[in-house]
Amino acid sequence: MAVTNQPGQYAPSDFQTGLCDFCDDCGTCCYGLFCYMCLGCSIASDMDECCLCGLHMSIRSVYRTKYNINGSLCTDFITHTFCGLCATCQLKRDIDRRKEQGIF
Repeated sequence: MAVTNQPGQYAPSDFQTGLCDFCDDCGTCCYGLFCYMCLGCSIASDMDECCLCGLHMSIRSVYRTKYNINGSLCTDFITHTFCGLCATCQLKRDIDRRKEQGIF
C-alpha cells in the first residue's frame, strides 16, 4: 500500500479565501497594493522567517504544507509568477483568519 498523504493534524483543505477575493479584506489588499514589500515582511514575521522570504513562492509552499492546503510547487510557482500580489494578499488573509480561529 502506498502512502499518499503525510500524517498531520490538519485535514486537507483549500485556502480560506479565493485568490481574487479582494473585498474579503480591503485593508490587506490596499496594504499590498501600496506597500507590497511591507506586506511581505509582515507575512515573514508572522511565520518567523527572514523578511526577504515573505514575497517568494517558497513561503506559500511552506505555509501550504504546514496547514495541509491543497496545491503543489508548480501551482505556487505559477500563482506567484502571474499573480504575485493576489497570492501574497491571499496568504496574509489566510494567516489572519487562522489567527482569529486560534489555529495559527
